[in-house]
Amino acid sequence: MKKQVGIEALAIAVPRRYVDIEDLARARGVEPAKYTAGLGAKEMAVADPGEDSVALAASAASRLIQRNGVDPSRVGMLVVGTETGVDHSKAVASHVQGLLKLPRTMRTFDTQHACYGGTAGLMAATEWIASGAAAGRSAIVVCSDIARYGLNTAGEPTQGGGAVALLVSEQPDLLALDIGLNGVCSMDVYDFWRPVGRREAVVDGHYSISCYLDALSGAYRGWRERALAHEVVRWSDSLPGEQLARILYHVPFCKMARKAHTQLRLCDLEDGPGSRDSTPAAREEAAKSQASYDAQVASSLGLNARIGNVYTASLYLALAGLLQGEGAALAGKRIGLLSYGSGCVAEFYSGVVGEGAAKRMAQADVEAVLAKRERVSVEEYERIMRLPSDAPEALTPAPGEFRLAEIREHRRLYTAG
Repeated sequence: MKKQVGIEALAIAVPRRYVDIEDLARARGVEPAKYTAGLGAKEMAVADPGEDSVALAASAASRLIQRNGVDPSRVGMLVVGTETGVDHSKAVASHVQGLLKLPRTMRTFDTQHACYGGTAGLMAATEWIASGAAAGRSAIVVCSDIARYGLNTAGEPTQGGGAVALLVSEQPDLLALDIGLNGVCSMDVYDFWRPVGRREAVVDGHYSISCYLDALSGAYRGWRERALAHEVVRWSDSLPGEQLARILYHVPFCKMARKAHTQLRLCDLEDGPGSRDSTPAAREEAAKSQASYDAQVASSLGLNARIGNVYTASLYLALAGLLQGEGAALAGKRIGLLSYGSGCVAEFYSGVVGEGAAKRMAQADVEAVLAKRERVSVEEYERIMRLPSDAPEALTPAPGEFRLAEIREHRRLYTAG
């Protein structure tokens, strides 16, 4: 019997504050529907300087270990996927290992490729375990980021922050991955980047969406080719993509998932056996199916709408949101996942939801994590955004959480709650 490997459990961490997206819109003189309907946003996490990528990653990993009874001595790899690291040399993973007092016998490293970094870490961990090199040990992969574009910028309403920690093992209670079916597409483009020394990213918005959709097409077609060969999907009365119970997408803003789903359907409609019997206009109209979007995508976006853009963690927030609501109903069913990182690379992969998904999500208790947040005014949000990154406020973290306390002689010192 082929070894099953995948995600056993997950946990999230978010900043302690958020701003309501309608409040932000009114403060900017914008009709709120432009942000709520146009972007699909409801709330936006506001990270202060003490809530950096290390603090969020350590908080999520700590919650994962505590709530799932993880034996740290059986963890052989710790990977942090991030594009908002705190040092050019010292890995966020090394900080997390120290803060959680994890064993010295594990492999630790960061993975960086814009928003794809978390998926890069997940695939490295999955293939390490599947190869047998892990010798029965598990891995922790943490996706941790802060999306920051600055006050009064075009990207301001698409900011956010948080972390998702994944336990990867041979007991994939949440999601057993279809190893070897992955499709990948990468290109050298300048659609989004953050030069060294800058806190805010530089983005060519319309071009970045175009790059996302192009890379999605290549990655999905690569997955579909392998899935067809293994009879995971087939050309039939339903399109191959429709044979996945749900499809999750990288979500820099929630409406991007709609664009992505339309593009994926278009790939099937253009490539299918009956494509010559329809016009390009008819295929484009069919690709926009509201029924397909509602059935396969919409239910995964609740957490993303309440937290905002979390770069590497965005896809895995969608996974958490989906399984939080539908873990029991989806048990035994196959879902698809599309990860995208600017610069750029996309990877489409699939997996089967585990029978223990609902139980594991109950242990994650995502709603309780969000309920602890404080809604702040736009004025308070602006004050926090103007704070220098190297002078965190003296705030006490909640029990089980971490925050940056000070930077002394270039050393970052953290405190635990």
